[in-house]
Amino acid sequence: MSEQLGTAGWKTRQVVLSSRPLSWINTAFPFAAAYVVTTGRVDALLIVGTLFFLIPYNLLMYGVNDVFDYESDLRNPRKGGAEGALLHPALHRTVIAAGVLGCVFVGGAMVGLAGTGHPLSWVVLTVSLFAVVAYSVRGLRFKERPVLDSITSSTHFVSPAVYGLVVAGATANFGLLALLAAFFLWGMASHAFGAVQDVEPDRQAGIASIATALGAWPTVRLAITFWVLAGLLMLATPWPGPLAAVLAVPYILAALPFWSVSDEQSESANRGWKRFLWLNFFTGFVVTLLLILWVRNGG
Repeated sequence: MSEQLGTAGWKTRQVVLSSRPLSWINTAFPFAAAYVVTTGRVDALLIVGTLFFLIPYNLLMYGVNDVFDYESDLRNPRKGGAEGALLHPALHRTVIAAGVLGCVFVGGAMVGLAGTGHPLSWVVLTVSLFAVVAYSVRGLRFKERPVLDSITSSTHFVSPAVYGLVVAGATANFGLLALLAAFFLWGMASHAFGAVQDVEPDRQAGIASIATALGAWPTVRLAITFWVLAGLLMLATPWPGPLAAVLAVPYILAALPFWSVSDEQSESANRGWKRFLWLNFFTGFVVTLLLILWVRNGG
């Protein structure tokens, strides 16, 4: 029997769903991997930071998005499941409050544990949280500014890794910058390709995006180009980083069937997007193995 509207169980389920549990790992893993590989230790900062980027960060990011996108989400058949909650108006304030309070308390503990030794980390975290909010809130709505929408979305996922590197005291070098650039291009490609499936609903709702601006098939080709460039950049990273270049291939293959997709048929790209969601788990597994190999080889 389904949960009754308005019950505690229903409210809890909706709040959790609005944080996109399927995507939690996409922000928590970059922080944890960057921190552990740099420091070689498991400590309180790692645990609290991973928790922060796992739940509160995602609840704020996606919860705010669901609140401010509610009207357009009503017209989008994808919403109401793993790909995005159709958040009942009665829960809008609850979700925003939960996201803000979670970030304040867990994020505050994380910053406290990090201490004052790395002031650049405060800048990185500020940029990260600003990007999370600016993507959706009225008055900013970076998600409706073509190209800036993909840049902001990529910042959501790359900034946790940058924060982990900074608080861990990593030294910037060409290989590290190439890796971060590859990650950023991967994020832009992922956002752009994800926007293709919503071309028609977004246009009907008067929402601009990189895909509504460029059109469906040009956006698919741009995303594939970004994935290709990301793979090539990985060839410039220290061993075994170049092995990760092949991880761009499954994403390219998932998008290729939509190389010439029309705006009218753009919804069909949802098939590729669903493959993309599961590809992230495979990619994370392979990246973990490569990180282990890197550490065993002495970093």
